[in-house]
Amino acid sequence: MPVLVDSHTHIDMRLYNRDRDQVLERARGAGVAALVDVGCDLNSSRAAIRLAAQYSEVFAALGFHPHSAAKMMDSDLERLSELAQNPKVVAIGEIGLDFYRNLSPREVQVEAFKKQLALACRLKLPVIVHCRDAQEEVLRILTEWAYGAGRAKEPLGVLHCFSGDRELSQRYIEMGFLLSIAGPITYPSSHALEIAYHVPLDKLLIETDCPFLTPQPHRGKRNEPANVSFVAEKIGEIRGVPSDVVAEHTTANAVKLFGLPL
Repeated sequence: MPVLVDSHTHIDMRLYNRDRDQVLERARGAGVAALVDVGCDLNSSRAAIRLAAQYSEVFAALGFHPHSAAKMMDSDLERLSELAQNPKVVAIGEIGLDFYRNLSPREVQVEAFKKQLALACRLKLPVIVHCRDAQEEVLRILTEWAYGAGRAKEPLGVLHCFSGDRELSQRYIEMGFLLSIAGPITYPSSHALEIAYHVPLDKLLIETDCPFLTPQPHRGKRNEPANVSFVAEKIGEIRGVPSDVVAEHTTANAVKLFGLPL
């Protein structure tokens, strides 16, 4: 069985409170050796650390999602910095911009994004970036950050659930980012087929973003880490290679990016 890494989950959410042990057991049965639980605010970041302490295969990312940007205070950045001293914290995220829902004012999202990028640079941690309907703005901010003084280690981070085109993917790869593909690659009308086919395997990660974005075989149900296997299988089908090959590369990429002990 191939060894898989689910690079983006939210298993700290209450949707998993009743059966989290069983969810993780199914993940192990599907070959998932590690997963990253990604914070969306201070409380969920703390919850991610608690889960990482409870389960050996769980690692934590800390940050304020753009939806929560309006709640973030400078004192919260200090709390994140303190929490990041935990050895199972592997990234700053989920950070970025979401101009689709605009649950926080755009200018506030931009400010929170830049501050958290600076934090990641100071802590020498990679970033997990959310981008929805804000491609130009995210590209501009990440370009300035990546090529500015105090550049973080390479790879710099990952564009979570990447939704850009082939040209944009190349710009991010040249900048030092990885690109992550999630369950929508399995949908009949997926826009990620070109990315899955053309982006080099050593620049890809796979994820579920569970409980969201459930792959086609279980669409309509709660997503969970075991389903990352469907993402690997679909990428293999698109590229004409065994899913084991996809798993091998994407797991190696996750190990390098997050420093996972696999």
